[in-house]
Amino acid sequence: MTETLFKEKYPIHTIEIDKTEIRIAEMDDIIAHYRTRIEAHPVATYIGIFDHYAHTRSLEDGQISDEILDAKNVLCCFGKELPSPQMLAVRPRAIGIAEKEESFVISFLEAPNPAANDAMIAWTKDLINSKES
Repeated sequence: MTETLFKEKYPIHTIEIDKTEIRIAEMDDIIAHYRTRIEAHPVATYIGIFDHYAHTRSLEDGQISDEILDAKNVLCCFGKELPSPQMLAVRPRAIGIAEKEESFVISFLEAPNPAANDAMIAWTKDLINSKES
């Protein structure tokens, strides 16, 4: 998993996983993986799915890279404190999943809570570790 600044402004975590590296090869199964992890977490709350691909495709001037076959966001929140109104600007979390021909690209914006980042990184690494021998 790499940490980069997207557009020189947004700290994101990204990994591209070849479909041969994981036993899960369907978008819905990856989404189910994250939902299960979120619902089992003591703080995180599952919110839902945003079908970014369908939304963008429905726009008159929507543009999608030819390499992207599907794109969805799993939405959740790790908020157990609300110390200021500004905290709402960085919540909820969105884990982006883009399907390409041979891989999935998973990314998310760095959270202000290190434990949330650790959880999302672990859930993502679990996808690779779930490869059946």
